[in-house]
Amino acid sequence: MSAVSETIVREFFEAHGFFVRQQRKYVAPSRREEDEVDFYVHNPRAKVGEPLPFVLGTADLAQVARAVVVVKGWHTETFSPAVLANAPEIFRFVSPAVFKKSAEGFGCLDPFLKILVVPALPQSGEARKQSIEMLRAKGIDAVVPFRTMLAFLIGHIAVNRNYVKSDLLQVLRILKNYGLLVQGEEQMDLFSRRRGR
Repeated sequence: MSAVSETIVREFFEAHGFFVRQQRKYVAPSRREEDEVDFYVHNPRAKVGEPLPFVLGTADLAQVARAVVVVKGWHTETFSPAVLANAPEIFRFVSPAVFKKSAEGFGCLDPFLKILVVPALPQSGEARKQSIEMLRAKGIDAVVPFRTMLAFLIGHIAVNRNYVKSDLLQVLRILKNYGLLVQGEEQMDLFSRRRGR
């Protein structure tokens, strides 16, 4: 997992009031990068209520009390049924031995969700439905697309604040300040037409 993808996920959850814990900051030579959970997230103000959708949006996070999060920052892939069938490493973290080891490392004793961060799911109805069914069948409780995270972060930052403690937010603020990053309700445009000041 790239550091940029990891930073996006961390900033997204922290912006929603979650405590985010990473098991380790290094990659052990003997472990596969895909084998372990990337983050444990805890929401101290969770309002657990109605059942959550499988594809989480920003509003749904208020109902997530705790979760383990695995990031698949393959930003050129859509997690279609074909990709899921041919990439078993996506699901390695939910295998009982790996999952138990990761959960113990984070000290997770209470029930928690297994969230997978994905670049995208298919747009068409049938392929999307099949992907969701495959992910659920493997034991994943929910997914969050990177687009959802980036759209929230872009909308969340203010151009008149200086985010010196976050390189990611600072870069997004600068792009937004110069009109190079424009966010609509459902659309993000990078380097779109210049807007007048």
